Amino acid sequence: MSWNWNSHGLPFLPGYTFRDVTKSAFHRSQTLDYRNGYALPRRPTVGIGQDPLLSEELIQQEISELSFETPDVTYGSFDHSQYEDFIPAHVALDKKVLRFNAYFEEDILFSPEEEYRVRPVIIYYYLEDDSMCIIEPAVENSGIPQGKRLKRQRLPKNERGDHYQWKDLNLGIDLKVYGVKYHIIQCDVYTKEFMESEGIILNEPEQMPVDPYSKHRKNFQPSFTTPCEYDRMHQFLTMDRKVLRFFALWDDSDSLYGETRPVTIQYYLVDDTVEIREVHESNSGRDPFPVLMRRQRLPKKIKSESFPTCVLEVSKEEVDEFYSPKDFQVGQTMKLLGRRFLLCDCDGFTKDYFQKNHPGVTIKPIEVPKKVDMLKDRKKEVPPYNGFGSLEDSLQNCLSLIPKPPKKDVLKMLENDHKVLRYSARLDSIIPADEGRRFILSYFLSNDMMSIFEKPTRNSGVLGGKFLEKTCIHKPGSTVEHPQFYSPADFAIGATVEVFGHRFVLTNADHYVLAYLESISSQIPSETLVSLRQKFGVETTSDQPAEQNGENNIAEPSS
Repeated sequence: MSWNWNSHGLPFLPGYTFRDVTKSAFHRSQTLDYRNGYALPRRPTVGIGQDPLLSEELIQQEISELSFETPDVTYGSFDHSQYEDFIPAHVALDKKVLRFNAYFEEDILFSPEEEYRVRPVIIYYYLEDDSMCIIEPAVENSGIPQGKRLKRQRLPKNERGDHYQWKDLNLGIDLKVYGVKYHIIQCDVYTKEFMESEGIILNEPEQMPVDPYSKHRKNFQPSFTTPCEYDRMHQFLTMDRKVLRFFALWDDSDSLYGETRPVTIQYYLVDDTVEIREVHESNSGRDPFPVLMRRQRLPKKIKSESFPTCVLEVSKEEVDEFYSPKDFQVGQTMKLLGRRFLLCDCDGFTKDYFQKNHPGVTIKPIEVPKKVDMLKDRKKEVPPYNGFGSLEDSLQNCLSLIPKPPKKDVLKMLENDHKVLRYSARLDSIIPADEGRRFILSYFLSNDMMSIFEKPTRNSGVLGGKFLEKTCIHKPGSTVEHPQFYSPADFAIGATVEVFGHRFVLTNADHYVLAYLESISSQIPSETLVSLRQKFGVETTSDQPAEQNGENNIAEPSS
């Protein structure tokens, strides 16, 4: 008997094992080895009595099995028919459904007229997953919640857990599902062909039995009541959605602050009811409740004149006669529920109806004078300018409740972007200190605005810089209603430009000004062009190209 001694010299027996306190590595041992690129389970160490050659043979055998590959290129004939393509059921049987017509009988309790009802259903069998669903076609006015009786599912066949298969279905059999017995009677053509292709012979189809309740509803019982002299059913079928429309005036002058209001009287031929609607006009100050009298039958003659109509409602027993279409005559005043209505006109359908059914009734339309709307003909007056902001911005506050920015000429802004006309000017003032002040007046062609910059002069006592920011300048004498702004045609050498009470005399201009004005000489007065040409010493129009950026230095005025 051999003993396996451990490092401590103790036999490897229960109770003789101890934890190795000198152990420092606690990693998990590998369970796989890699041979020739394949992962193989690690073989245990060859012990006493084991053959190492046998272990190597097993390893080599596993490696050879893993490395076996079917060559991609074959030589000689290759029969493709020996390999069959595998098609899963959800692909081969997708959207393939068997359809059966069936019915079930529903017992009717506590009814002396019927004992049961026959309710037809349609059974769908889905070959994809052997699921079934049962649909009951909806019948109009049946009073029964119809539609899907059983959602799509696998239906149990017995208590052992089996489910119905397509092999269990046939014509003339009973299908028991959740306590209800469905009798299959017919199927469609696809179902019949599928069953025959699978070797199942279908039984003879049957006819749907007659439902006694449906048969009873079709065969009306004889009525022993005395028929009415007037056929209401015929009136409903022939006069439905046919309405007589009259345009009238409600004379309410007897009441406090009374007036005449336009109304529309509608007579429904289907049931001889009358409805009065008030014509709602915009800005009338009245609530938009157009129904003046709800749709009802209006009594014309009451049996007892002492009947308290103001307290009790009039029933059919107290009324001898109701209003009829021949009582509504255009051009006359009629009294409805204590109110006077003057029938002024009617629509085209109403005229055709009276000519065909009541030719003796004359129709005399009355012309209603139209109310003169004083506010409509009144012109809108723009309030005077208050001085805040520009004229365009202030005008937008008068045109809309939420003011919008005034529209700009985008095309003009894009064409004349960075185009500026610059002039030298001096201040025309009676103050002696203003004689030496020099200014540069810039006119922006993109938005017709002007800005004034003052040149700084040493020891003048006046700080130079921006004198006027970009703004539109009105000409003297222009009104707020018809404002006139300065344009390049008004800037001639020696001309005076008045800006908010300050008078500036133009003394010189940029070379770009002359070139630009000559390009549009048809829009510029000849006096302005002559003054610029004389200033630059040019007798005729210069052919030199104009600089487009307008950033040339302004020529200093001659002494």
